[in-house]
Amino acid sequence: MQKSLLSVHDQNMVRLQKSAMARHIINLSQSFADFVLPPRCLLCRDLVTANSGLCPDCWNKQRFIAPPLCDRCGLPFAFADQLAGDGVQFCAACLAKPPLFSRARAALIYDDASRPLVLNFKHGDQLHMAKALAMWMAQAGAQLLTDCDMILPVPLHPKRLFSRRFNQAAVLAKHIAQIHGTPLNQLILRRIRATPSQGQRRRAERHRNVTGAFRVTAAGRSLIADRRILVVDDVHTTGATLSAVTATLLQAGAAKVDALTLARVP
Repeated sequence: MQKSLLSVHDQNMVRLQKSAMARHIINLSQSFADFVLPPRCLLCRDLVTANSGLCPDCWNKQRFIAPPLCDRCGLPFAFADQLAGDGVQFCAACLAKPPLFSRARAALIYDDASRPLVLNFKHGDQLHMAKALAMWMAQAGAQLLTDCDMILPVPLHPKRLFSRRFNQAAVLAKHIAQIHGTPLNQLILRRIRATPSQGQRRRAERHRNVTGAFRVTAAGRSLIADRRILVVDDVHTTGATLSAVTATLLQAGAAKVDALTLARVP
């Protein structure tokens, strides 16, 4: 019995030593990589102390979204005195016409400072940016991640995916899932209609453009039934795409749907 206990103890010690050695090797590898290829600012390419981050000047130009904000759509309030007492606060748009999703959050305001970050990542094939961008999103959507059962990225139509070579929402969602340890599924939600680009379209046109564009797979219905879903996309503009995806998921049996994006058009 004593020999058996010692054997188990020894095995555990070996595992701990291997784990510590693995972490040490990873740290050494990262240090060597940083020495050979020092981390640079995602925007201006100046040297930075942290990998996949921004230099102080570029950081200070970004408008990170923080309270006070609308509890529903995540739109920041311009002034604190817009708040009416304690408790849940909604913006005028959400009071007039509540969105289908329960809550939406974004890391950044989409403006002249953040636009290069979004476009370079989305269209410039700069996938090395994904880890830092996902970290900002995970911080902005911390409560949503805590409350959800599964993360789903907004899918691209196969034609768009072929031309772009990767789905930016899926890349961000993968990193967010790894950061928070939340299950990710990229196969449940499909884009069944190749919709034209949303750019330069008005609000009503955007909503018409994506209506009926998404579908939950037959196998996916049982996976999302009564589940709390977090949808991930790159930019929240009018909410047309997020609303279309939310409607599809709710009709397929999801209990509730929240949305998390990198940037938000004010």
